[in-house]
Amino acid sequence: MIPTAPGTAALVLFSGGQDSTTCLFWAKKHFERVEALGFNYGQKHQVELEQALLIAQKADVPFHVMDVGGLLQGSSLTEHHKAMDSPHEQNQNLPASFVPGRNALFLTIAASWGYTRQIHDLVGGMCQTDYSGYPDCRRVFVDSLQTTASLALDQDVRIHTPLMYLTKAETWKLAKDLGVLEIVRDMSHTDYNGNRSTYNEWGYGELDNPASILRARGWEEAAKGWV
Repeated sequence: MIPTAPGTAALVLFSGGQDSTTCLFWAKKHFERVEALGFNYGQKHQVELEQALLIAQKADVPFHVMDVGGLLQGSSLTEHHKAMDSPHEQNQNLPASFVPGRNALFLTIAASWGYTRQIHDLVGGMCQTDYSGYPDCRRVFVDSLQTTASLALDQDVRIHTPLMYLTKAETWKLAKDLGVLEIVRDMSHTDYNGNRSTYNEWGYGELDNPASILRARGWEEAAKGWV
């Protein structure tokens, strides 16, 4: 679902990670006006918001941060003493990093926030192809939220998920095709433990958390096609 009419605007849910950074530049290609909205929800990897600001400045996109601290719980990202590599305490089929209701909250806030700015196109980095199994990253959930938001606002809300059916390798390739591979690799932050002291060919981080592992594996697969 890509807009073709001039004068369209988009609001990107922007964490400063690999996926949302790629989506930010995808939105810049497809929309005339782009803004970015980040969320401070008490996440362990606070450095992502610092990187998000730097990336937004690089992209010349207004960046706003919504403080929703304390609203989301039950995750190793919000309860920092919990092990990152364990199953989720409420669902053994999910990783401990799953934040219950996170995308539902973020998309709802973004739809409301965008409404006041006459922005009805939202862009998110959700992906159900190469991910950690989070149920709120599935397109069926996004479609449901899109319908709910449209009904709540009595106006069409469109939620674009350009990475939904891409592997992590294909997401790296998209960044390359958009001409921002180096920005995504060097400036975006994925590591759940907030590590930006170790630099690898796929960017900063350690392979001690699922987000970095997915990122590194995707890079390795994508890079094979660049040789």
